[in-house]
Amino acid sequence: VDLREYATDRHRTVDDYPYGGEPGMVMKPEPLFRAVEALKARSESASTRVILTTPQGKTLTQNDCERLSLERHLIVICGRYKGVDERVCDALVDEEISVGDYVLSGGELPALVLLDGIARVLPGVLSDADSALRDSFVEGLLDSPHYTRPSEFEGRHVPEVLLSGDHAKIARWQREQMLRRTWQRRPDLLENAPLTDEDLNILDRIKAGKLNSEGT
Repeated sequence: VDLREYATDRHRTVDDYPYGGEPGMVMKPEPLFRAVEALKARSESASTRVILTTPQGKTLTQNDCERLSLERHLIVICGRYKGVDERVCDALVDEEISVGDYVLSGGELPALVLLDGIARVLPGVLSDADSALRDSFVEGLLDSPHYTRPSEFEGRHVPEVLLSGDHAKIARWQREQMLRRTWQRRPDLLENAPLTDEDLNILDRIKAGKLNSEGT
């Protein structure tokens, strides 16, 4: 939606200087209010959730993508410049979302990240729906390593267990790798991950150096 179509002056102005003398520009409330109201009026859904992409929002997670995929109608307001007039946040926005602890020039790229994260969990979007069930963060852990043909490349070999055809051993190896990689790269995730007693035992062995990357 082009916000300038909802501007109220002949110059189609959508931003202005902030009160208080700060540098930068702030997106005006009038175009945003009119645009959101028009979009809600055009929607066939009785329920609309309005999201603002902003570095001040809650960091986007896989759980958020799955939760928002159940909504019938989403409106994403893309912040710009110094941000939007706070009255927009107070009156229109249901949720503020950030894609990380950094600042971009505008909220368009975060909006695309959000929409892609939502779309890929919708039925029929991926050719193999089960693939999304094994993604990083779905079970609160990072994903395990993946390999494809050839089984040997420049002296580097695919782990033997993946060539064994033993599905139980493969599943156990993959779980071990998920736990190892999460502990090494994102240990903070382990605080809230739904870990079993077996998972905790595996982690203890990994930390003690009693379980190598081959699972032995």
